[in-house]
Amino acid sequence: MKKKLLVSLIAVVLVLVLSVGIFAACNKKKNNGGEVAVPAFPEKTEQQAYDNALGDFATALELAKTKLDVNERYAYMALAEAKMLEATAYLPTTSRGGSYAITRLAPYSVSPVLFGTDNERLHGTIVADKLIVPEDRDALKAIYAEEKAKGEAGDYAGKAKAYLGSHGYVVKNEYRYSYTTAPVTLDITNTQKQPDARVIAQTYDGLMEYNEYGILSPALATSYDMSEDGLTYTFHIREGVKWVDQQGRERGTVTANDWVFGMKKILENKKTSGLVYGIIKNAEEYATAEITDFSQVGVKATDANTLVYTLEAPCSYFVTMLSYNPFAPIYQSYYETEGEDYGKDASHILYCGPYLITSYNKDTKIVFTKNANYWNPDAVQVDTLTWISYINQDTNNLYKDCRDNKLDNAGLTSKNLPLAKSDKLEGDTQTIFEKYAYTTLTDSTAFGVWFNLYRRTYSTDGYDDLNSPQTENQKNLAKWALSNVNFRRAVARAFDRASWNAVSRGADLCEANLQNMFTPGTFVALTGPVTLSINGTNRTFAAGTYYGEIVQAQISADLGADAPTVWNPQADGGIGSSGGFDGWYNPTVAMKYLNQAIEELKAQGVTVSKENPVHLDLPNWVGDELYETMGKTLKQNIERDLQGYVIINIVGTASEEGYTDAGFGPDEGEKMNYDIYDNSGWGPDYGDPATYLDCLKPVSGDMIKLLGLWK
Repeated sequence: MKKKLLVSLIAVVLVLVLSVGIFAACNKKKNNGGEVAVPAFPEKTEQQAYDNALGDFATALELAKTKLDVNERYAYMALAEAKMLEATAYLPTTSRGGSYAITRLAPYSVSPVLFGTDNERLHGTIVADKLIVPEDRDALKAIYAEEKAKGEAGDYAGKAKAYLGSHGYVVKNEYRYSYTTAPVTLDITNTQKQPDARVIAQTYDGLMEYNEYGILSPALATSYDMSEDGLTYTFHIREGVKWVDQQGRERGTVTANDWVFGMKKILENKKTSGLVYGIIKNAEEYATAEITDFSQVGVKATDANTLVYTLEAPCSYFVTMLSYNPFAPIYQSYYETEGEDYGKDASHILYCGPYLITSYNKDTKIVFTKNANYWNPDAVQVDTLTWISYINQDTNNLYKDCRDNKLDNAGLTSKNLPLAKSDKLEGDTQTIFEKYAYTTLTDSTAFGVWFNLYRRTYSTDGYDDLNSPQTENQKNLAKWALSNVNFRRAVARAFDRASWNAVSRGADLCEANLQNMFTPGTFVALTGPVTLSINGTNRTFAAGTYYGEIVQAQISADLGADAPTVWNPQADGGIGSSGGFDGWYNPTVAMKYLNQAIEELKAQGVTVSKENPVHLDLPNWVGDELYETMGKTLKQNIERDLQGYVIINIVGTASEEGYTDAGFGPDEGEKMNYDIYDNSGWGPDYGDPATYLDCLKPVSGDMIKLLGLWK
């Protein structure tokens, strides 16, 4: 009740503060510099800024969480997503995939699950000695479909290796993998970033793991039981699994207490603790110091091999969460002995997973070697993972190294595509593109453009080139504009995402990985009918209805003919999709929203005109030609389609690190140095839409910092 009351009071205060701002603005005049004087933007709290933009979303999300029926929950989550997209504090852009690539990897040799970290675990990778032609990839896909239909009895790894061997390939024991962002820490309890997690995922196992068929299978828990009321989960821990150090020396035995201690550190470090708030009993209360006795948190080791989680309420997706950080084991005595050194490099963690990190220079190369003490050695298909850094490198280098057999896969961008279309491998009559290129599948990653709703920072420490060029007047005008939903909608609808995306992948695939929602429209589907009231009209959605269809229904009801198209029911052969097309770009609608915003701002004493345009800062990595061109494209098409009323300031930095540290790197909203930002996304952690939507809940949402708020 306290939270609801506080929100109500803040909403009243916000109205009063804005009224003061309007009154103070009535007497506008020219300043000495010739600009139109802009009234100071009224001071707000972060909660006020959030409520102004996303209050309706937060209310809808909380309502969705009260629904105990899974189908009702999914449907109401879809209504909440509609409110979030309408607020346009975030504009979806792309997912990973949907691009040309060349590879030596057999398809589907890692988990296909689109949430958590199991799809980052590479021990099941099957690698050939040469590039695989599309015809053989198709044959391997057919084999996979046959083996997947057998469930746990399937043997895709064995059949795939046999097929490759009979078709002129040799299966290798090493996978050479590229990365472009270095990990910062190897402490799984103290990070929420993918570059860290994808490294750490190779070094430990969780309780359960989604296998190559997407089936949840035993890992360090041999089985689990759920109580009849759905509040208690009891996991039976595999006996005899060893913790080892970087040299493979035994340091202890895995016990149930390792998960208890891991949860304790997660809640204390607060990087991914929000994932279990409201799920694990008293988790949020402990993390926020409302209670200080960890024994009251719903995780217990009743003996060395029995682990018990107690939930706040029944949770239909609880077991889908088990591969993510809060459910990682940590060996307590080692962690406490290491203190602040824990996780600083590969010699300061322990291992219970398939690989040891035997060489660790995070900026150049990371080498993983098969763990001789691993409990499930037959599941490890490659003995060595060699990760090669391409940080701050020309994208052509990655392609060339794959072509020259120094790397096992590479994407083909617009920059290196001409090379692939002219290069031939020795003995080939076709070019590399003609013979080996295929189009990758898209995944569930959600990248986007983020609007800073509460900007306080105009420079980034350590980077002299990341200083805003805005005057004080321009800073104030940007704040007024970005607090207006119709202005944000105008910018979003004027962004030609396809032309921007074509810079990196070419015109023929410019829409292949475009996304129109935060949560993919096919992420979940109803298994039974649900009747909803959408703006006062009852509508029944049948079993089999995808999430995206419900999102579109609410957006269309709210925005009418101006609504973006976020769900196309005819896509993918009639299955439907929220991706693969641009449903947002519409210059006519953009100008309609802009004109509405101009009138609304005028009523608040704020002038937007071609003589007094809104300046928005966009950080960009100008040290890389590809990223620089993408930034210029974004600038050109927004300025063109908003007819000069908006100016995009490219705040260029020569380094990738600067581009990252302007927005992705910091953990606090107040350090976000931009008005709009296009260098961050989200990958889901579990199999429920809340894994996306909770990222934007107030205070503790994992992505809320990108709106300039909290964290």
